[in-house]
Amino acid sequence: MRDAIERFLRHLRYERNASAHTLRNYASDLEQFAAYLQPPGGRPLAIAEVDHLLIREYLGHLHDQKLEKVSIARKLAALRSLFRFALREGMISQNPARLISTPAAPKRLPAVLTAEEINRFLDWMSKLEAKADAKTDRDAAQRLIVRDRAIFEFLYGSGLRVSELTGLNLEDIDQRGETLRVRGKGNKERIVPFGSKARTALEAYWPARENLLPKQATREAREAVFLNHKGGRLTGRSVGRLVKRYARQAEVDLNLHPHSLRHAFATHLLADGADLRSIQELLGHKSLSTTQRYTQVSIRQLMEIYDKAHPRA
Repeated sequence: MRDAIERFLRHLRYERNASAHTLRNYASDLEQFAAYLQPPGGRPLAIAEVDHLLIREYLGHLHDQKLEKVSIARKLAALRSLFRFALREGMISQNPARLISTPAAPKRLPAVLTAEEINRFLDWMSKLEAKADAKTDRDAAQRLIVRDRAIFEFLYGSGLRVSELTGLNLEDIDQRGETLRVRGKGNKERIVPFGSKARTALEAYWPARENLLPKQATREAREAVFLNHKGGRLTGRSVGRLVKRYARQAEVDLNLHPHSLRHAFATHLLADGADLRSIQELLGHKSLSTTQRYTQVSIRQLMEIYDKAHPRA
């Protein structure tokens, strides 16, 4: 089983150009399945020995572990991809995962901050940066505030995925034209605009970046736009942590995360009249149906406004 998983992960990495985040998720989910198939002291099973009853038993085990249906569905999707690959490669004669239905997950609309809340938060970041500028000693903490404000401006101003933000290289930025070349899922490239606020934040960040970059920096670090305190490329996990930290300090929303700003970007564009096709292009969505969920968010917000404001609601 583990040999089949290794072959599948190599296929994702070298032939499908899957992102590091995608590879980690697939590896984790499939390793969990392999560990379930081989309890301590047990005999390892070959992928050809796995049938649909065994997969159902595994899903029941996940349910007993109190996993949410969304998580179970994701793990089942990983198994389906693995068995489809194994069938194509001749490792199995039939796909047992094809017989398993996906557990119905509750439809949840993403909570989205209003434009006023986002602006209030970004204005707070600007004030935080101004306080740091007032210091006579431009220490490392201050440089990170300048960097972090630029990060927030790009997450909201361009609707980037966190992996797209951390993957930005210097050559990807057209500062005069205010556009970014972004590499999205499947290494697919798109051009995304950014606004004057993001440009101002970026210009303030460049001197700080020079100070963050070590003299013996690696090529990877020299190419990266956003650096960590050690002078290496910033990771998605680090961005998630700093978003949480600033959200707590500003008392905006304890559930704020990097993707919240992408949700807000799309929802606010839609509310101000942008069409779905344009938003789809900006977000890098492969399917329009993925973008359409933002119409549901906008309708929900309109209903909330109606309920609060209309005397006959």
